Amino acid sequence: MELEVFQELTEEITLECFFMTESQQEEKVIQIIDLHHFIECFDSNINILNCIQHPINIIEQNGVKKGLLFYNLKHSSFPDFNTSEEFKRRHGLSELWFVFVEEETVTHTIHHTNFIIENSLEIFYDRIFLFQFFQSNIQRLK
Repeated sequence: MELEVFQELTEEITLECFFMTESQQEEKVIQIIDLHHFIECFDSNINILNCIQHPINIIEQNGVKKGLLFYNLKHSSFPDFNTSEEFKRRHGLSELWFVFVEEETVTHTIHHTNFIIENSLEIFYDRIFLFQFFQSNIQRLK
């Protein structure tokens, strides 16, 4: 992500998310960094439609609207997966993607697989990925 784009997005977060705590704004900045890097690694032709208003980012890939939720097993607060389906309908999304974000190299995905099973993620999300941020590696888990 270019520095100029990053500065514009952080200013937008500061203006539009004034009601958020400093910690919540920091999480939002991390979410946007994850989104931009994911797009760079996955498909640079993806367009971002909305990444400020909700934890689920709205993108467009080949003319199709999709939602992406980034989640870090170690740092993220637990999302309410039941709201995902309602969000999908309200915003006219054809798919929802769940993306585990890891900073360190992951050689075994057993914790991710267990999380998927325990939370029935397959019910709510069409695709599930493991995104190893610093390795720029994306692995489809479902």
